[in-house]
Amino acid sequence: MSGTTRRGFIAGTAALGSAALVGSPADAAVTMEQGVRDAAVIAPSDARYEDLVLRRTSERFFPRPACFRLPTTTEQVVRAVDEAVRQGKRITVRSGGHCYENFVGDGAEVIIDMSAMRQVTFDRHRTAFMIEPGAGLWSVFERLYLGWGVTIPGGQCGGVAAGGHIQGGGYGPLSRQFGSVVDHLYAVEVVVVDRSGRARAVVATHEPGDDNRDLWWAHTGGGGGNFGVVTRYWMRSPGTTGNDPTRLLPKPPATTLGATIGWSWREVTEQSFHRLLRNYGEWHERNSAPDSRYASLFSPMLISRRNTGADPGGFAMVAMLDGSLPGADRLLRDYLAEITEGVPGTITVRPPHRLPWLAAVKAGSLSQSDESGTFKAKAAYLRRRFTDEQIRTAYAHLTSTDHNNERALLLLLSYGGKVNTVAPDATAMSQRDSIMKVVYTVTWTDPNSEQANLDWIRRWYSAMYRDTGGVPVPNRVNDGSYINYPDIDTIDPKWNKSGVPWHTLYYKDNYRKLQQVKLRWDPRDVFRHAMSITLPH
Repeated sequence: MSGTTRRGFIAGTAALGSAALVGSPADAAVTMEQGVRDAAVIAPSDARYEDLVLRRTSERFFPRPACFRLPTTTEQVVRAVDEAVRQGKRITVRSGGHCYENFVGDGAEVIIDMSAMRQVTFDRHRTAFMIEPGAGLWSVFERLYLGWGVTIPGGQCGGVAAGGHIQGGGYGPLSRQFGSVVDHLYAVEVVVVDRSGRARAVVATHEPGDDNRDLWWAHTGGGGGNFGVVTRYWMRSPGTTGNDPTRLLPKPPATTLGATIGWSWREVTEQSFHRLLRNYGEWHERNSAPDSRYASLFSPMLISRRNTGADPGGFAMVAMLDGSLPGADRLLRDYLAEITEGVPGTITVRPPHRLPWLAAVKAGSLSQSDESGTFKAKAAYLRRRFTDEQIRTAYAHLTSTDHNNERALLLLLSYGGKVNTVAPDATAMSQRDSIMKVVYTVTWTDPNSEQANLDWIRRWYSAMYRDTGGVPVPNRVNDGSYINYPDIDTIDPKWNKSGVPWHTLYYKDNYRKLQQVKLRWDPRDVFRHAMSITLPH
């Protein structure tokens, strides 16, 4: 696995062993450029331009707009959007730069880069935590926890920013215990453009009497780049009351108990591979209820493609849970025993160990450079374990010698639990009965091998879902895919032969309502990309 990619870094880590501010809404507008009327305009002649071109994760795409705009306040965003619309320029928005497809760079004339808006504060007026879209997840975790002892159930990749992560339906190691990130979204501030072309900032909350509630709903899993520019999120768990910030979001475990086990491809046969994936899948079928004693367990399994050289390499599984639970050590031992039952050749890469929660988060948090690389990713939700035929297909592609790619990875992730207690239409994120997520990636460094690698992963993914036209159409086993892992191939009838439109895979029955929100809040279709919500006909 190449060390230049997020996927490779995680796999390599697994194989080797793996000051908050309190303020009012007015404080939230205080930035490092307070008093500056307009967002910085950075054109190609500016020395800073090339750094902004490179500030993205996927090295397949190099955005080169007419200019970047770097706002530090909501007011600056409003003016930047207003100016671009009046001039008829195509706008796209970027926060952390982690999009898997070229949604930001494709055809953009003005890219509004939100990286300078990265405050995390407690808003006493709204009695909720305010997070700006440029704040990286590691910074969010650190500030919430050290300031108030709370957190949100966000992802492991520290360089991912709140901007796209939250509105796409973010998840992470604590989601089985506390739900999706969007389940804790109280309000959102969005710069929208009305039918006349005027930009303005709107605050939408989840309060039943809020006239703007539909805009809040659209940001609970509707994905980025669809309705406007998010400038602030407010987080507060549903059902919480009072103004004590230490009681308004979940408290993470005091300690995390973790272990890492692995396997060498030299020892793995097709039979033992099948047994391992079946054990893993069936365990999650049995233990993904919200009241499960394993609700706090998160266990990524990272299976790298077998090398064709003298050393075939190996793969690994990380397991972590709440280390303060009564009998936590036994729970972890029992879990590892169930997953490895009947699977010879298991290696203990790192034995059970405890870390304070924030230290454990930091140990697994990746920087922007760690996550960057040249790759293609595809994904799916699983309602059940892989079928026997899917396991055979995965083994065939991960051990094949017909394609000499540099590295590929099958990543299985624990899901379900508290996430599945929310109705599919209560938020825009409709997948509410899945127990796992699966990600497929291929990585390369030679530009001349890009097409061969793209063809290979497309054929693999298509084979995994051959019974449903090459894509994970919702059925007994599959439940579509995750909009924060977008895949442009789902639009292409060459690879999506199911007859099911791409948006059904990501939004299911919620798509029609998302279109109505789009019509109300972005009637001119200012905010769009290759897989954006379309205006209803």
